[in-house]
Formats: sequence, structure tokens, C-alpha cells
Amino acid sequence: MKNFFEKLYQRNDLTKAEMAQVARQMFTGHLTDSQISALLIALKIKGVTASEMAALAQVIQKEALQIKDAPACAMDNCGTGGDHLNSFNISTTAAFVLAAGGITMAKHGNRSISSKSGSADVLEHLGIAITPSAENLSYLLQEIGIAFLFAPSMHPNMRYVSKVRQELATPTILNLIGPLTNPVALESQLMGTFAGDLLVETCETLKQLGRKRAVVVHGAYGMDEANLAGVTRYALFDGGKVAEYALTPEEAGLNNYPIEAIVGGDAARNAAILKAVLKNEPSPYLDTVLLNAGLGFFANGKVTDIASGVQLARSIIASGAAYDKLQQLIACQREVA
Repeated sequence: MKNFFEKLYQRNDLTKAEMAQVARQMFTGHLTDSQISALLIALKIKGVTASEMAALAQVIQKEALQIKDAPACAMDNCGTGGDHLNSFNISTTAAFVLAAGGITMAKHGNRSISSKSGSADVLEHLGIAITPSAENLSYLLQEIGIAFLFAPSMHPNMRYVSKVRQELATPTILNLIGPLTNPVALESQLMGTFAGDLLVETCETLKQLGRKRAVVVHGAYGMDEANLAGVTRYALFDGGKVAEYALTPEEAGLNNYPIEAIVGGDAARNAAILKAVLKNEPSPYLDTVLLNAGLGFFANGKVTDIASGVQLARSIIASGAAYDKLQQLIACQREVA
């Protein structure tokens, strides 16, 4: 291990095999808190590579709760968080639209960290259990086409790094890779990131993790979601290649809104926003979900361009199918319980 640390101190990249070896030591309790802290800070100062992120994510996935019989075509649209913009739960709301559009959604997420209400908080307020068994999660994915995978329940070995992360109080590689560690073998992915300088690297990581198609977005004002306040930058992995693009609201067929128009609140407030959007009540919240759901359909390959994805999302919400999907998940979880 000493050689790997020295390599990082000299700002040299670790190979995928080296990073995997370090990660296995970290997530099995064989590194001290001081060593974990040194590792995370050294990686932060050096800058992380796609191979390092992929190796770390694969080790975390291997140690995660295993969800057997999950559909092979699953998708996730989780973001990193960490943008401190206090928006409503965009990706959680969009997940119901994507599921209503026929995509199996294995929605990875957590409680609030940098906002007032994380995905787990708002779903819990809606009456959706956030810690069902692996068997129940598999059932929900197969029968309803959507399930919420609560990150702390999925990744118990993260306890080995939680104390250090809290004490460091700065974003590290572990903040970047949360959405990369979904225990379900995803076929496609839409991922938001606060790290706009790592769009291509993050998309390359998804490529290494076996996604067939993926989009990584970084919205205006540094948001880890696409928004309508300016240009959204995104990287697309398709056909073996990764390329970076930019998207304006007009190109998606939507209007501009100031970033303040999509501020959320606590779990009760965000649950009300989620239901209003799924009931097709006009607002900046609705249009923001249309954009992100449109990007999700594009990332999945269900449409060939983002504007078409937005139109598909609009028709699904207008039909009532997205709100019905929410009600189906609530009812099914009660039945299973």
C-alpha cells in the first residue's frame, strides 16, 4: 500500500488494478482513518481519472446488497448532489415519467445532504418505504418497473469511510461516484454531476462500467441536473465513443426560467411539487422535469434527440400515466408489506 500512496503523493495516476486493491482495503476496514483521509485528499489534489473512478465503483458494487433477478434493461437517473442550489427533487420526479414511458427505473438515492429534502426524504413522505428487502426490490422492478434503492442500505461497507468524509467536510472522489455504484447492472444511465470539469471523464467511467449508452449532465449555475436557466453541458456515450455537447432550453422546445423558479423546500413541500408535476400542473417545475425526463429518454435510446424526448415526456404526463405510476408503487409496496 505504501507504494500506491507514494505514487499519489507525487500526483501520478493509479492503474485500475492498483485503485481496486486500495479500494478493497478501504471497504473491508483494513485502512486507518488517517490512511483513508490521506488517500481521499491525495486523489482530490491530483485529480481523478475514469479508471480510478471505475475501479472504486466496481469494488463498492461488489460489496453492495445483491438484488437478484433484476431486469437486465434497467436504468438510473441519479445525480451526485452537492450543488447547494436547494432545488426540488428533479430526478426523483422524472424517474416516474421515465418508468411510465416503459423504462425500468432502478432509482438510486439518499437522504438530504446539501439540500432540505433528498430523494429518500420526499419518497418517505409520499408513503413509499425506503428500506425494503432485496427480494421486494426485485419484485418492484419486475412488476411496477420502478424501485428506490436507498444508498445506505445498499452499501453498508460505506461505514468505513463515513467518519472521515464528515471530518474532511470537502467533496472527494466518493461524492463523484455515488451514482456510479448502483448495485443493479444498468444498461443505460442519465447522471447529473456538480463537477462540470469531469463530464467526459465521468462518461468514460460509465463506459468502463458496462453501460451501453449514457448521458452525464451539468446544468447552468453548476447544478447536477439540467435546468432552464441557461446552457446545460452534457457528455454522451454511444457507439463506443464519448463526446461533449451543449443544450439550450430553446433547443429542447422549452422556455427559460431563472434558477430561483425551481427552488424546493422540505419533504412535504417537495412531495407536493412532485405530485403537482405528475398531475400536469403548468409551472417551471413541470418544464424542468420535462427537460430531464427528455434527457432520460435520450440517454436510454428511446428517442433519437432530446426535443423528441421532451415531447414524449409531455404526452406521458398529460395522459396521467406518470401519476398512475406513483400510485402503483405506493399501492404495491403496501401490498408487499
